[in-house]
Amino acid sequence: MEERRAIGRVGYSANAVIVVCDTQEKYFVHTENVSPLGMGIRVPEEVPDILGKDIILVADTLIMYADVTRQERQGDGSSIIGISARKFSEDVLQYLFDKIALEEEE
Repeated sequence: MEERRAIGRVGYSANAVIVVCDTQEKYFVHTENVSPLGMGIRVPEEVPDILGKDIILVADTLIMYADVTRQERQGDGSSIIGISARKFSEDVLQYLFDKIALEEEE
């Protein structure tokens, strides 16, 4: 019996922001595609090597906690990174809520 289901990527073009969890660095990026297991994102040349890092991605109505599993430099200097979604831990959720509360108070 042939398997008819497939996990494929679909185009998902959106401006986004990633935050590297351990350094708090923020970068403006552009999403390229998404699948049930992760996402492809184009990052500008100034983004350092973040392979293996935990990030938080905010794009449109999506907030994702993820691991950077791939980073490939492109001919124009930008990179394509692949991310794999992670379940939010209580610590990460608390960090997000604390940061949101601080911004609202200012």
